[in-house]
Amino acid sequence: MHKHEIAHPAHWVLLRGLVREAAHWGDFIALLQAHFPGSKITVVDLPGAGQYYRERSPASIQGIMEVARRQALADGLTLNPPVTFLAVSLGAMVAWEWLTQYPQDSAGALLINTSFASLSPFYHRMRWQAYPHIVRVLAAQNCYQRELAIVKLVANEVTKHHEVAKAWQTIQQARPMRLATAWQQLLAAARYVPKEDKPAVPVLLLASTQDRLVSAACTQAISQKWSLPLTEHSWAGHDLTLDDAPWVLAQAQQWLATLNN
Repeated sequence: MHKHEIAHPAHWVLLRGLVREAAHWGDFIALLQAHFPGSKITVVDLPGAGQYYRERSPASIQGIMEVARRQALADGLTLNPPVTFLAVSLGAMVAWEWLTQYPQDSAGALLINTSFASLSPFYHRMRWQAYPHIVRVLAAQNCYQRELAIVKLVANEVTKHHEVAKAWQTIQQARPMRLATAWQQLLAAARYVPKEDKPAVPVLLLASTQDRLVSAACTQAISQKWSLPLTEHSWAGHDLTLDDAPWVLAQAQQWLATLNN
């Protein structure tokens, strides 16, 4: 296989973002499988999240990646042939670290609404307009109200807010994310400075121009730094796969087709 081709169907490895777990992908996994029916899909939980919610999270992206990779391999993840990452936000930082530290593991990556401390100022990485929403999240005592506040911050498709908040409430009650984990993940994200080297595999960047949590300028900076392709969505929020999964799948299909032609 040519080094710039990704085996199709691919083996997708999905990584979620800050204080989220595998179940927060919702119906996106089924949609991804339907769109790429021959693909294998593996969803990896980060330490302190999902099936590992009782465990402690490292306070660095490299540490989170190392633990996540080790746990995934122990759970049966196969890396031969190499996998293709699809990751959001904090998960995209972990995927970037993974593909740069272990280039043999990966055939490529599709990274959504992410940011690096070395390229973007803090007020772009967490937009000041989001601060009142974050205060409401932290202040909410009721689990449903807290999850609803999160949904309203990360998703712009308002018709889904209450349905998604109820689903996320169920997830939180089943596998509660500890405040300590949230804090460790925030520290890791805030301090993440990747290596200067350009990834050895193809990377597609997606960004939401109406993201109210992380400015699209952060993804633009990554694109410019390493001359990576970037496609922007005009109305979706930070949780792009929740707001407009069909668009994400179309971008993925077009990207793979371009690489394999």
